Amino acid sequence: MATPNFNEEPKVNFCITLRTVNTAADRRKMRSVIAEDSEWTLAEVPLLTTLCLQHIVKNFEEKPILDELTGGHKSYVFERLSPSLPLTVSANLISDESYWRRRVEARWGPADVTAYGDSWKRMFFERHLEGVVELFIPDVTDIRTVLELVPLCRNYVTRLKVSQLLPPIKDPSRFDEDDASDCASDVGSDGPSMDHFDFGILLDKLVNLEELHVTYGVKGCGMNFEWNLFEFTFRDCECLAKALKSCKSLKVFRLRRSKVDDDKCCILVSHLLDHPSLLELDLSHNHIGERGARAVGKLLNRSKLQKLTAYNNRIRGPGAQALAHALARNTTLTSLNLRLNRIADEGGQAVAQALMKNKTLTELHLEGNEMTEPTAVAMSQALVQNSTLKTLNLANNRLGVDGGKVLEEGMSHNSSLVECDIRLTDVDQESEFCITQALRANQNHKHHHSPTATQHPSAH
Repeated sequence: MATPNFNEEPKVNFCITLRTVNTAADRRKMRSVIAEDSEWTLAEVPLLTTLCLQHIVKNFEEKPILDELTGGHKSYVFERLSPSLPLTVSANLISDESYWRRRVEARWGPADVTAYGDSWKRMFFERHLEGVVELFIPDVTDIRTVLELVPLCRNYVTRLKVSQLLPPIKDPSRFDEDDASDCASDVGSDGPSMDHFDFGILLDKLVNLEELHVTYGVKGCGMNFEWNLFEFTFRDCECLAKALKSCKSLKVFRLRRSKVDDDKCCILVSHLLDHPSLLELDLSHNHIGERGARAVGKLLNRSKLQKLTAYNNRIRGPGAQALAHALARNTTLTSLNLRLNRIADEGGQAVAQALMKNKTLTELHLEGNEMTEPTAVAMSQALVQNSTLKTLNLANNRLGVDGGKVLEEGMSHNSSLVECDIRLTDVDQESEFCITQALRANQNHKHHHSPTATQHPSAH
């Protein structure tokens, strides 16, 4: 056996060196032998992890897998899931906000999520449910389209803004073109089972619902306009009232432009008495008169209402007196809006007298109510005694020059009012200037005595 010479350089090193020299040539030879695709490279082979995630995405509808994935892998899946997945799969399984943003924008285009608590998922389900209700046709739409949606959306719906409600389809065989009845519920036992969507099948199941805005009318009816498209019937009213009572979480209810008259207002109020959570009621642009106002006055002291809005109705003096009587004893209401009614001096004086006793109201709107100098006198007296009212709107009333002078006198003794609108009231410029100066003094006093001003005296 030959004795190894450890000082001799191994031949293998020569081969390696030679191969290094010929690397470029070798690569060209290998590529022509191994790969049929001349552009193929080893770097293009996906990782096994990626292949698995792609498989999960492709088969997610049949076999959704999420819990077993890590955070980064979940993000990969969410970014690639289809925005048209069935809600039965995605509703209670996917919480990723980027996914729900894609679903919102795929369906409705770019949107502002700030009005939905910055939650894209809440935005999707609220708008989706609103659309289902707005397109519901009594006795045509299967009620299961609503009931099957409830388990999927009830945890995410906080507010519903229903801007239209469709009536039943008119049957030509039973209705004449000149039918004098505008009320769909007057057709007797052969008529539809409901006049509009029945909120009773929905509201008590939405455990997180806090706001409900409803309008009984049809958007964009065009040349197909008929009065019965805008009819809020007694049957509608009774169903809605019962549904409101069952919705214990409701804080805000708005029923606008729905021809709510005294009778319907009384029905609604009777079911809202002693409601455990209702804080705001808006019945604007309706037909509420004296009896309806008295009912709302009763509600003021049988609820926790903080804001009452009833502008553009038919409330006159006696109705305003009933509201004022309740206001004098109320301890929760902070905002009252009665603009564009007809309360006149009879109602204006009553409200002003109530302010002498009320200790919670901070905002009052009485513009456009046919009030004159006697109301200005009563309001001036109220301003001397009241120390909680911050905003007062008397615009578009005929207070006159003398009314302006007495308001000026009242403001000289008031330290709480910071906003007072007296435009279009025939008040002369001198009184208006003096009232404005008094308001500025109150604003400065409020600013200097605010917690922020106290904590940072150097800011002044």
